[in-house]
Amino acid sequence: MTGDLHCHTTLSDGSLGIEEVIAQAKRMNLDFLAITDHDTLSSTSRAQILGDRYGVKIIQAVELSAWDKKRNEKVHILCYAPQKPNRLEGLCLKSCQIRTECAREMIEKVMERYPVPRDAIMKYTKGSKSIYKQHIMRALVNYGYATELYGYVNDKLFAAPNGACLVTREYPDVNFVLDLIHSSKGVAVLAHPHMFGNIELMKELTEAGKLDGIECMHYSATPIQQEALKKYAEEHDLIVTGGSDFHGLYNSTITHIGSYTTDEENLEKLFKLIHQNAKKAKKTGEASDGAAHSETAPAETVAENA
Repeated sequence: MTGDLHCHTTLSDGSLGIEEVIAQAKRMNLDFLAITDHDTLSSTSRAQILGDRYGVKIIQAVELSAWDKKRNEKVHILCYAPQKPNRLEGLCLKSCQIRTECAREMIEKVMERYPVPRDAIMKYTKGSKSIYKQHIMRALVNYGYATELYGYVNDKLFAAPNGACLVTREYPDVNFVLDLIHSSKGVAVLAHPHMFGNIELMKELTEAGKLDGIECMHYSATPIQQEALKKYAEEHDLIVTGGSDFHGLYNSTITHIGSYTTDEENLEKLFKLIHQNAKKAKKTGEASDGAAHSETAPAETVAENA
């Protein structure tokens, strides 16, 4: 029993649609898949229907944008199976608005340098809840101002912290995001700690009891770093997750669905926690029709077979 617990679709900054992603997960013989589009749970209903069709169990999920104010660093938190997903709607809308406002300013800056029509960029955002730098770069490639999505032109325009067209703003505070996830009765996992330099933050959040898991198996960490993260998570009784962080054409490095996965032992830990959250939500009358049944079904199955 294996699962890829981190991938993206055209609802955010992926290049493949929901069905294409799920069909590929089936080809890779994955049992479970979590579609973790940035700051949106819009894939939930369709993903569940398609998952049933292809024989891949879908775990409702979202990758939430946050900010480490102490270190002035970006943070991503993976939220799995929120039993009260409506509580995350305001946060998702706010983060998508922040990202889109930044992107619109970046588009203006890019258009001052390159005579590319706005429509050439916006056509790639159809279906997405936000506008991403990858959409801008794709238009620049199409119009001959770059030969690749990542490379010299991308670095010149968007590399942090001094990219000529880079516009950034703070996302909601990471502690607020984690509290909201737990309020929604979701499972909170720190995504790719090495990607944004979140190791010290990881330790602080662990000591504060705010994390349920750590994404240890991810391409941004070396094999040695992955093992160190795994050891740390196990020592602190945290779930060890893995995911490809698949974006298709928009990946900055080679990675495919199923390239990094979560093993059976940790999937069982995840499902156990999901099941506990579902029981708590039901007991307190907080269960919501917005929470897809696919999240509690695996937990019940695991509990029955344990």
